[in-house]
Amino acid sequence: MALDLQHMIEDGGYSVDGPYVSVADVLAHLDGNRPDLACAILDVRLRDGEVFPVAEMLREAGVPLIFHSGHADEMTLQARYPGAAVCGKPCSPSLLRHTLAKAVVGTCEEERRAV
Repeated sequence: MALDLQHMIEDGGYSVDGPYVSVADVLAHLDGNRPDLACAILDVRLRDGEVFPVAEMLREAGVPLIFHSGHADEMTLQARYPGAAVCGKPCSPSLLRHTLAKAVVGTCEEERRAV
């Protein structure tokens, strides 16, 4: 499913940094650096736990968040991450593309990537 999502994002003209299957992988990749991302698409449950430590880091860096998960409680996520978008699984590709385009408005799309 992650590869399908990656292809859909790339077909929309974006580059992709990922996919990452675990919280540890993402945190190691970021390694304390300020992420240069137009947006992050996050699944709530990853191989080694919930994605919230990553979401916190990205939110603090000002990266727009999209939660794309079968374990997404929209009200809870939006209360915890105001402004975050929630696209539960399953989600139509057109809805996800629209949500991604909305999230990256105001960012330099050529220089930033979606994760």
